Amino acid sequence: MAIGKEIVTWFEGKWHKGDVPVIRAADHGAWLGSGVFDGARQFDGVRPDLDLHSARIIRSAEAMGMEAPVDAETVQGLLEEGCGLFEPGAALYLRPMMWAGDSDAGIIDLVPSSTRFALCIETLPMPEPGGFSLTVSPYCRPRPDMALTEAKAASLYANNGRIVAEARRRGFSNALSLDHEGNVAETASTNVFLVRDGVVFTPVPNGTFLNGLTRQRVIGLMRQDGIEVVECALAVEDFHKADEIFVTGNIAKVMPVARFEDRCFDATPMAMRARELYWDWAHSR
Repeated sequence: MAIGKEIVTWFEGKWHKGDVPVIRAADHGAWLGSGVFDGARQFDGVRPDLDLHSARIIRSAEAMGMEAPVDAETVQGLLEEGCGLFEPGAALYLRPMMWAGDSDAGIIDLVPSSTRFALCIETLPMPEPGGFSLTVSPYCRPRPDMALTEAKAASLYANNGRIVAEARRRGFSNALSLDHEGNVAETASTNVFLVRDGVVFTPVPNGTFLNGLTRQRVIGLMRQDGIEVVECALAVEDFHKADEIFVTGNIAKVMPVARFEDRCFDATPMAMRARELYWDWAHSR
């Protein structure tokens, strides 16, 4: 599934132009769900936290029970090499992927040493702040004892996909999803923050959602800027009482929420400050 107009793929030791087939019909990842991936970004010639994204896919593969065929430094080097195949100012989405090729004697568990690896780099413009809207999803996040929530696993995204699809059918961009205790976890594809009386609040990581790399970076930058950030359990009602809401993630990095349910936010100064802090940090690297 290509999301960009231009794409390159690294597979089996070399770069290919285009959306190259990489998974075989009998691969474990094709029919038994062992795929893991990560996402990074290039924009304005910078690639924020590329080393951390490269390291995370190794951890995701290990959490899935696979033996990564490359190390984090190799992943990072290949991603940097692949970015050089595009125009210097191109906005890119960088996606390393791993999956198991074989299952054990036809049973559902994978063969760790059969792990396969590919990279996909696509052009993807950075979304501008504007009409991003949120609702509340009827679908919840799985508990850590129900799914591989510590990994950026492709199998988790079927649930994420239905969260987005249901929200869009109701006219929203995305939706808050709850954990098994009824607290807000994240949206289908981003971590989420609210602002009240000048203080920033965000759900505390509890194993039901990824503690995103952009989330961690933005929290650190805000605290360095003197902004109080509180990680705690948050209910949907807390978001209804918020002065503003914003989300963080790889695709847009920091995005203010223009509408939550039937409420519109006319101004989002804290979100724009967080976005400014992130952009200034990324360009100073």
